[in-house]
Amino acid sequence: MFRVELADWSRARETAAAIRLAVFVEEQGVPTEIEMDEADARSLHALAYHGGEAVGTGRLLRDGHIGRMAVLKRWRGRGVGGLILRELVAAARLRGDPAVLLSAQVHALGFYRAHGFQAEGPVYQEAGIAHQAMRLVL
Repeated sequence: MFRVELADWSRARETAAAIRLAVFVEEQGVPTEIEMDEADARSLHALAYHGGEAVGTGRLLRDGHIGRMAVLKRWRGRGVGGLILRELVAAARLRGDPAVLLSAQVHALGFYRAHGFQAEGPVYQEAGIAHQAMRLVL
C-alpha cells in the first residue's frame, strides 16, 4: 500500500533529493547543478512511500506549476505517479489555484493526459530532453 505525504523543503529535502538524483541525474543524465534549484525552498513537496521506503516525489510551486515528478525505477507502473499527481493537484485546488501547469517529458504525455492535462504549444528541449507544456484547469 502506498501513501503520500506533503511537506515543506526542510522536511522533504533529504528524501526528495535522493529520489530526484537517482531518476533525473543518474538515469536521465540531467546535470546535478540544475536539478536542485531555488524553487525547492518555496514549494510544497509530495513524498510517496511504500511501507517505510520513499519511492517517489513531486513538487508544487507557488505559481501553480507541478514539477520534479519522479518515481524510482522499480516502483514505476504501480500507480505511484498518479497518487503524487492527484495529491499535488488537490493541494493546488485547496489553495485556490485556477489551474496547474507542468512541463512534461514527451514520453510521459499519455500519463498526464490520462489525468486530465492538455498539451499546449510546441515540443521543446529542457536539459537535453524533449518536453511539452501541459495545463489542467481546476
